[in-house]
Amino acid sequence: MSYSQRTTALSSYLNDLLSAGRVVFTRDEAQKALGNTAGAFLDAAERLQRKHHLVSPRQGFYIIVPPQYLAWGGPPPAWYIDDLMRQEGCPYYVGLLKAAELHGATHQAVMEFQVITNKRLPQLHIGRSNIVFYYRKTLEPITSGITDRKTDTGHMKLSSPDLTALDLLRYPHAGGGLDNIATVIADLAEHLDAGKLAALATEYERSVSQRLGYLLDLFNHNKRAEALHRMLAKSSTVPWIELEPSLAKDRDLAPEPQDRNERWHTIVRRLPEKDE
Repeated sequence: MSYSQRTTALSSYLNDLLSAGRVVFTRDEAQKALGNTAGAFLDAAERLQRKHHLVSPRQGFYIIVPPQYLAWGGPPPAWYIDDLMRQEGCPYYVGLLKAAELHGATHQAVMEFQVITNKRLPQLHIGRSNIVFYYRKTLEPITSGITDRKTDTGHMKLSSPDLTALDLLRYPHAGGGLDNIATVIADLAEHLDAGKLAALATEYERSVSQRLGYLLDLFNHNKRAEALHRMLAKSSTVPWIELEPSLAKDRDLAPEPQDRNERWHTIVRRLPEKDE
C-alpha cells in the first residue's frame, strides 16, 4: 500500500470513529483495524497531524479533530478527558472554576480546563484548549463528591458544588484570587448541601473550612456555614488564620486587619469584593 493510500485508509478509519461518536483511539487499535505495521501507521498519522486533523497529546493516544473544530485545533476537552485520564491510568475529576461554570457560576470566562488527579502531570495545550492538572494525593476519601456528567461523546467525572467550593479555597491560585473565588462561592452557595459539605470538609485542612465558612456567612448563607462551624467545633483547637495569606507575607507592609472574626478565627485584612 502506498504512502497516500495508507493516509486515505487512516482518514476513512477516523471518519468511521466520528460517525460512531468517538473522537479518540490508540495506536494499537488503529493498527489492528487497518492491518498496518507500526511504521506505516506512524507515517500516515504524522501526515494527518500536519494537516491538523489529528492530535497526539500522549504517545500512542490520538484525538480526532472533527471538521467543525479545525479552526480550534481540537474538540472540547470534555469530549476526551475521560479517555485521556484512563490512558494515564489515574483517577480524576474536572473541578475548580471549570466545574463551577458547569454548575451555573458564569460570572467569569474560564480560561483553563481544570482537572484534579493523584498524579503530577504537566499542562496540555491541545489547539486553543489549555488543560491544567492539580494534584491531590488521594481521591478516594472524597469520591462521594465526584459525579458523572454526560458529554457529547460519553461522560466525564465532575466535582459536585460542595466539593468545588472546598477545592476553590484549597487551591486559591487556581481560582483567580480571593475576589473571584468569593464571586463564585456566592453563585454556588444555593447549590450547596450543608450535610454533604461538612462531611467532605473533614478531608480538608481546617483552614479551608474556616475561609469557606467566613465567605458563606459574609454572603448570608448562614445555614450552610453552620454545618461547617459545627464540624470545626469538634476540634480541640482552631488556630487563627489569614483569610488572604498573600496580604500577610510581609508583616511590615501588611494592611491592618479590618476584622478578627471570632466565629471562624479568621483575620481579615481586606473585605472580598464580589462581582455583581
